[in-house]
Amino acid sequence: MGDRIHQYFQQALSREEQILLLREVKADPVWQERFGEIKNLYALSTLAARPGDCEKGKVSYRLFVGRRKKAAYVRLIRRVASYAAVALLLIGFTHWLTLRQIQSQDTEMLTLHVPAGQRLKLTLQDGTNVWLNARSTITYPNRFAAGERKVEIDGEAFFDVAKEEKRPFLVSSQGVEMKVLGTRFNLYSYPEANYIRTSLLEGSLMVYREKQKSHSILLHPNEESIIDNHRMTVVPIKDPSYFLWTEGIYSFREEPLINILKKLELYFDVSIEAKDPTIYTWEYSGKFRQSDGIDNILQVIRKIHKFEIEKDEENNRIILK
Repeated sequence: MGDRIHQYFQQALSREEQILLLREVKADPVWQERFGEIKNLYALSTLAARPGDCEKGKVSYRLFVGRRKKAAYVRLIRRVASYAAVALLLIGFTHWLTLRQIQSQDTEMLTLHVPAGQRLKLTLQDGTNVWLNARSTITYPNRFAAGERKVEIDGEAFFDVAKEEKRPFLVSSQGVEMKVLGTRFNLYSYPEANYIRTSLLEGSLMVYREKQKSHSILLHPNEESIIDNHRMTVVPIKDPSYFLWTEGIYSFREEPLINILKKLELYFDVSIEAKDPTIYTWEYSGKFRQSDGIDNILQVIRKIHKFEIEKDEENNRIILK
């Protein structure tokens, strides 16, 4: 990138190449500093010596020695001082202009969607790591504002937030907000689930409805909040191994089969239907890998409570009966 920056100040890049370069510099603090250094170098190059300067200096010096006039000496000192002042001013202005060019770029909002059957890890501009589960969407800025860091989630996400005491991290989802400084937590917020569950593993986390911060609750490690309709409750985390979904491991502990099937639909992008509604009430505990596949997982589950499995390949559907 260093060569391209030199070409930028030599006006050897097209308008599109200049815009692309500035965006890349803006995204990397190291190259922002390097960009400013190179720009200062080009600015000061206008003060560099030119052919003939040395001889002219000798002549001026001989005249100066010959005259030895105090007034001329004072004028020379003032001239040198003025050059130094101009040089310092030029350096300061160049640095300010460079920062303005980088920071004046408009903040761009980005949206990332993970389809059914997939998972994804994303590292945000501040160093925060976010794992997105299947059928989840995150909306975030390419560069966080000076006062806060805010993202929006639709679906399920696990956060490992980079700690910044002076710039809190905010997560918004379906009218609920979470405020943290540095922590690890999981957010389950699929619209069709009709509830929002926030599970805290490390740090502290404030949960509240938008515009109702005075009615917030403060979570401590190994606690989770469940917002269902108009209620907000806090309970201990039942199964910490559940969060291994970020590694492709799915864990269930005494879960009704209907809940398990809904999650398997997300994880494997398939529709699962039970002909007998009583099947949905059976509870299971188990741990599976995504690599096991939907067929093997259902075969293991049916060893506890017997049911038949019928596959409708044409409609991507599995029927239990």
